Amino acid sequence: MELCANLELDGLTPSRKLIVEASRQLNIPLRIMIRPRGGDFIYSAEELKEMIASIEFCKKIGVEGVVFGILNSDGKLELGAIRQLTDMAAPLKVVFHKAIDHSINLIEGLAKLIKIKGITSVLTSGGGQTAMEGKETIKEMLQLCGDRIEIVPAGKITNKNLHELHEYFGARAYHGKRIVGDLS
Repeated sequence: MELCANLELDGLTPSRKLIVEASRQLNIPLRIMIRPRGGDFIYSAEELKEMIASIEFCKKIGVEGVVFGILNSDGKLELGAIRQLTDMAAPLKVVFHKAIDHSINLIEGLAKLIKIKGITSVLTSGGGQTAMEGKETIKEMLQLCGDRIEIVPAGKITNKNLHELHEYFGARAYHGKRIVGDLS
């Protein structure tokens, strides 16, 4: 399960108190969103320090993994910072989130992520607003990765369209706020 706060901002780092409580009460693997603010994925040095502190806390608590994404101002992946955070997160699993969908070239970016030891998954809607809109790109990403990095299709995946999308992708995992239906 991906744990995050402020879903109206597409997910931010949850409070330490919530991370601890979720770890204590849930008997499932937790992956924690590492995102200090909403908006773009171009972070200042101070924001990167905050992300590092959050990852260190997650390691201390013993969650399964962390979820983050970083771009630079020209729309490319910020590979130096990505490597730094991935290295320091070890041995936690690292999911590169939908920031890749805001990059200027998803396939080129994915080819670079494949080379970073420690990144285990990439969450993507294939550059579209939904997984259905970006399905050709997601399929290409799945083919490029093989079993090296798990591609996790995302973007308005629900219990109503999961079967159809799975028939098309054949992915091992999917992401969606309503993937198990309405929980309210």
